[in-house]
Amino acid sequence: MSDNSCEIDIRVRYVETDQMGYVHHSQYAVYFELGRTELLRKCGVSYREMEASGAFFVVTRLEIRYRAPARYDDELKLITRTTRLTRARIEHEYQLYRKSDNLLLTEGHSTLACVNKTGQIIPIPDMFMQYLTE
Repeated sequence: MSDNSCEIDIRVRYVETDQMGYVHHSQYAVYFELGRTELLRKCGVSYREMEASGAFFVVTRLEIRYRAPARYDDELKLITRTTRLTRARIEHEYQLYRKSDNLLLTEGHSTLACVNKTGQIIPIPDMFMQYLTE
């Protein structure tokens, strides 16, 4: 893969924080999903098209390492990279920074499997695989 990364900006919304004003730990998985979605879109693939073809990506593994908290109204930069691609799986790594001081806040890694509507692992359809490997 020649261009296997994507960078997006995120502004922390109030609803994403806890009573102390910190981003709730569950929100980071949502941020990572945003990164994966934009990376696929950048490659020319959309989840909507994939699902319409009968192929779905499911998270089979998610690791998150919290280094420092993000707070309400922080501007964040998320870098998402594809680190491994097989016929039926995609692995990503994530780095989330606060833009004001470029401090690394969170790191993560995920594995997604391609499945059909019944949950059986299937190969990523060729029509999408070609975009992911260009």
